[in-house]
Formats: sequence, structure tokens, C-alpha cells
Amino acid sequence: MPLITAPVVTPPDTGGGGSSPVPLPEIGYATATYTDPTGAVWQLTDEDAGWFTLADGVSGLGAVPYALTTDAHPRGGSRLRYAQPQPRAIVWPLYVYGDTHVQFVSRWRALATAFTRTLREGPDGKRTPGWLEIARPDGTRRRIAVYYQEGFEGRGARGYGIVSDAAAITLWCQDPYWIDPVEVSVHRETGALADFFEPYPTVSSSQVLGETSVRNPGDVVVWPKWTVTGPASLITFTHEGTGESFTLDPNEVGHGNLLAGQQVTISTDPPSVRYQDGSNWVGALDWPGAVLWGLNPGDNPVTFQLNGSGPGSAVDLSFNPRYETA
Repeated sequence: MPLITAPVVTPPDTGGGGSSPVPLPEIGYATATYTDPTGAVWQLTDEDAGWFTLADGVSGLGAVPYALTTDAHPRGGSRLRYAQPQPRAIVWPLYVYGDTHVQFVSRWRALATAFTRTLREGPDGKRTPGWLEIARPDGTRRRIAVYYQEGFEGRGARGYGIVSDAAAITLWCQDPYWIDPVEVSVHRETGALADFFEPYPTVSSSQVLGETSVRNPGDVVVWPKWTVTGPASLITFTHEGTGESFTLDPNEVGHGNLLAGQQVTISTDPPSVRYQDGSNWVGALDWPGAVLWGLNPGDNPVTFQLNGSGPGSAVDLSFNPRYETA
């Protein structure tokens, strides 16, 4: 009786061991890793790992899908009213193999668990996504949060499932944008206090509170986190390009002015305001007019106004740039 064996799939030639760039559809040469909810990192383009990516079947790495809302135009056609980014689906085929059936099954099970673990609820009742990360030869990286959807069941054909098999995994991304894992940080502080006339006119550092510019290098709006360090009695942040602003008054929550060294953190997505001890200060915002605005792509003219500021007063904001493609 002849033995039934799976067809041999030759690993990609990457010039030796290790995870080296391979050609991926829609984005070119890159390496890929997957980080599961436990923090374990799985190389996806390293043939020595016991599995590798079937690059010809990869899809979903390009521009974000959009749903368009249109209005009929009296003279014919339609006019675009709104564009809504849609969740992204990424298809990632993996070929898994082993020297023996036992080794193959062990690798297959471990990978399946790593991906499906994104659907398990944690102690807090929430599901933790995994992270698919694409790295370029120049060292730049972009990643996206993923949840397993389907596809880890093998080909189901004769010869497969003995020492090798392939799975075309579909990963669901609730946020369709890729982000840079390297955080952008911006610091602005009160300029050095000095007598303007003695001994001669004094100009403080350009990195000061007041009118300034913040650059978003990404493709789409980002929602930053702000940390304000006192002293300050009233805090107002204004986007001069859109006119949107919000004001935070520590007296509204019974704290009184921020003293030197005291900090409050304002997050814009999801919206929250926390004092340094973790207490909720969302009531200190000037509702209902407060708008926790984001940063548009490119340069953003903004004003950071801290009433009652003094030595040590500062604003720090941080965000991860977001991109349309990997």
C-alpha cells in the first residue's frame, strides 16, 4: 500500500536562518511577527521556526475600507456626505511542518492557541487582542490589533495533517488603522522667568507654553494623551486650526489650584481625566462645550494656556501615529 504524504512546500529562501524580509503583497519586502495576548512573540517569516508565511495568499494590508454615505444630486449622480472607516479583515496563510507527526501537531496546536486566545475573556471580562507587526528593512514598524476570526482548520486534503498542513487565518481588526509602536512625545514648559529690561531684553526657550505647533506624521487623526504639571489654576487647550478647545478647572472638583509638581492626565480616546492619585476629574472639564480634540495629519497650530503658571509648569502630550497601510 502506498504511503500518502503531503506535497512538499519549500520554505522561502531568505539567505539563511532568522527572520529576514520576504515579499508581501501590497507592501513589498518586510518581516512579520505576531504577539499573542500573553506577550509571547511568534515569528511569521522565519522558516526555522517550524512554520512560515505563504506570502502569495496574504491580503488586507493595504488601504482602509470605507463605507460611503451619499446624497442624490438634482443634476444627476451623487455627492459624498460622509466616509466611515470599516473594520479590516487580514488573511494570513501559514504553512506548519515538523520532522515527525508529534512535532508537527505540537506546533500546530501551539499556533492555534496563540491566535484563538484573543477571543477568551480575561479576569476583567474583556478580550485582549493580539498584535500583528510589519517591520521594514529600514527599521520602521507598523502594527495592528487583531482578533482571530476563522481559518485555522487545515486544508482537509489527503496527505495533509501528517507532518505538515496549511491554514489561511482570517484576522479581524476593529480599528482598521496601523499604528507606529514608537510613541511621539512633545514637551512644552514655562519659559525661564527673567526681568525683560535688566540687563537687556530676554527671550525664553521656544519650547514654551502658549502658541505653538504640534506635528502629526501619520495619515489620519490621532487622539493624544496630555499630562499637565503644576502650578496652574486654570488649563485651556485650543486647536487654532479648528477652533475646538477644552478647559480644565481644578477648583470644580474641590481640589483647588494645581501646586508645583502635581499632575493631571487627560486622555482623548477614550475620554478620561485622572489626577495623579487616580481619582476621576472628568467633572473639572467645561462641559458641555468641552471638545477633546485630536491632531490632524501634518502641522497643528495649538495654544496651551496655563493660568497661574510658574517655574515647573509643563504640558506633555504623547500619541502613536496612525497609518492607512502597513
